[in-house]
Amino acid sequence: MKRSFTLILITILCASCFAQKADDILGIYFCVDPFSKKQSQAEIYKAKDGTYEAKVVWTNDPGGYDQIGLVFMRGLTYNAKENEYQNGKIKYPGKNGTYKAYVRIVDGGKTLKMRGYLGVSLFGMTVDWKREDKVRPLK
Repeated sequence: MKRSFTLILITILCASCFAQKADDILGIYFCVDPFSKKQSQAEIYKAKDGTYEAKVVWTNDPGGYDQIGLVFMRGLTYNAKENEYQNGKIKYPGKNGTYKAYVRIVDGGKTLKMRGYLGVSLFGMTVDWKREDKVRPLK
């Protein structure tokens, strides 16, 4: 009996160690634009309504400095059962329309996989964002 209790306790503790918390997404991420290949950083933060948003905080393109501060992703909500952030909307700068999005955190929190798509996720693209400690300085 004591052994069973110990195994159950260890299982519960281990599961909680690997469980992702909703705010684990918060932070600064480096990404490369899949179309233009320009580099940028995005900050994911919690909006007033409790969803998660992302804005541009750095770019290596001086022509894109006017996009710093642009909120391009809104409405992400955390689904603990699926262990992903869903229901997001992305507005891609320079493109018409709004795309649906979902996000997964992988690699022990070092990488964020963001999938943007039209209609169903089959018709989309996944972009890896790498977590960084701070915003890079503008040149």
